[in-house]
Amino acid sequence: MIDTLFSGLIHGSAYALVAVGMSLIFGVTNVANFAQGSVVAVGIMVAWWLGTSLGWGIIPTALAVIVVTAVLGLLMNAAIITPLEGRKPIAALLATIGIGQILDNGLQVIFGPQTRPFPKLLPTYNLQLFDVRFGTSDVVMVILTVLIMVSLWAFLKYGKIGQAIRATSQDSQAARQMGIPVKSIRNTSFVIGSVLAGVSGIFVGLFNSNINPMNGGTIGMTAFVAATIGGLGSIPGAVVGGLVLGVIEAVGISWLGDGAHDLITFGALLIILILKPQGLLGPKNDVKSEPLTGTFLGGGRPIALPWWGNLALAGVVLATPFFFSDYLAGVGTQIAIYAIAAVGLTLISGSAGQTILGMAGPLAVGAYASAILTTQLHWPFLIAFLAAGIVGAIASSVLTFPVWKLSGHYVAIATIGVGAVMVAIIRLWEPLTKGSLGIQGIPFPTIFGHVLFTQQMQYLFDIVVLLFALVVVTRIRSSHLGRVFEAIGSDQEASQALSIRTGAYKSLAYAIATFFTGLAGALLAHQYTYIDPTIFTSNVSVLILTIIVLGGMNSPLGAVLGAIILIGGPEMLRIVPDARIIVYGVLLILIILFRPQGLFARKV
Repeated sequence: MIDTLFSGLIHGSAYALVAVGMSLIFGVTNVANFAQGSVVAVGIMVAWWLGTSLGWGIIPTALAVIVVTAVLGLLMNAAIITPLEGRKPIAALLATIGIGQILDNGLQVIFGPQTRPFPKLLPTYNLQLFDVRFGTSDVVMVILTVLIMVSLWAFLKYGKIGQAIRATSQDSQAARQMGIPVKSIRNTSFVIGSVLAGVSGIFVGLFNSNINPMNGGTIGMTAFVAATIGGLGSIPGAVVGGLVLGVIEAVGISWLGDGAHDLITFGALLIILILKPQGLLGPKNDVKSEPLTGTFLGGGRPIALPWWGNLALAGVVLATPFFFSDYLAGVGTQIAIYAIAAVGLTLISGSAGQTILGMAGPLAVGAYASAILTTQLHWPFLIAFLAAGIVGAIASSVLTFPVWKLSGHYVAIATIGVGAVMVAIIRLWEPLTKGSLGIQGIPFPTIFGHVLFTQQMQYLFDIVVLLFALVVVTRIRSSHLGRVFEAIGSDQEASQALSIRTGAYKSLAYAIATFFTGLAGALLAHQYTYIDPTIFTSNVSVLILTIIVLGGMNSPLGAVLGAIILIGGPEMLRIVPDARIIVYGVLLILIILFRPQGLFARKV
């Protein structure tokens, strides 16, 4: 047990370093920086390259990592985040997701995707105390973490720039009126946060021994959970949150195994959010604005086609399967599936104004529900297909039921946890889902006795389902219920003053969205004929959200356009597969910067 606790504290120290940077940036700029984990990966890979290719020692390597990540943090804020100042903070959050995708996949292009040993910049496992083996690297990391925390505390409390950072975090407008250069302070915060992430990357590499360019995503998300547990915006909270989470993970994994990592991490997040939303050390009512709510579209309205235009468009789309080759029909099937998953999201994230960041969860539940019902219980496809949507909606609604009591950005953060917990439960429920092995032999869809064994047949069926989803969502948007959703999205406080139960209506919009996502998951399972938990990663959640951002967050037809570009477009880039995800990130940032209302919406 002692070695487990020690391991937890070492991991927790790394989480704390990254989480402190996140909290610092959030406190000053009100931006939840989802690229922080990718900066950790930059630190890891730069240290690996300097240590192996050039043979540099720990000190010059650390100095180089500090310089690289400091410049990176400055560029991130100056080139992308600062131009978004004045818009809804959700715009900056989505931009950091795009930055993360560019960095993660840029590292893969530069260094290659393979896992490799990290150089022994410091000795590991060379010391022993009370039967616990550890290394000089662990001691240095703990000491360095303490020194950094103490130095940061002194800097913020007594330093002139530190005091300016604190003033800006409390009230940026008042700070500006007092003559504080808020723009420079924001740059400084990003630089400090990025340097902390880069330094932690060196120690993550030493601790894990083997690394690859995609390590940052998991570390960044875990550190974000740690910062939230401690209280977003609270530096001491980030330290406590990191250490607590590190110990909880170590103890939980020692009892339940590695497969329970996500369940432990995100389960702890959900419990903390429900019991103490502001975190362990975060002040109450510390949310001055709601950075993860609102459409950030500034009154963007979807472009409406006349009835004959919709009819003609539907006719053209229904005709395409009869002209497409197997390859094009396969691409069209993927586009239709992701469009179905995204169309429903326009109700909750577009109309109701609540960003949802965990749609991979209901997608996975729908896929597994249909796969299990058809392969183990031998249900007819159509009944299993509809049941998959219902199961996806019920499972999502049950898990998020306590979440709707929260307010502000905590709801969106909680949806990350809900999505991750769903996939973690699927991985651990081996008797039913076969765990990490996945389910094989999922049959092709069968409609009234006809097996849809060709890509064209499946594509035609998916198009029919997509048109059904578009009709249902469009009808809801034009109904009284849709206007209530829009009222909540436009002004939640005013809606509450009119006795509208905003949490209940958001829950209903979320249930409708997850029903369609569950249907999409079922279609995905019967097209692939094999599924496992690795298919439903956080990247899938980001992809679905990006689709509606691109097309227009409150535009159902825009969701289809977004799916065509983001799913169909990369198929055209198969000659450079590594660049496809980078294109996602670049496209997301360009849309946010230059057409925030989306491609199929107009400003009003």
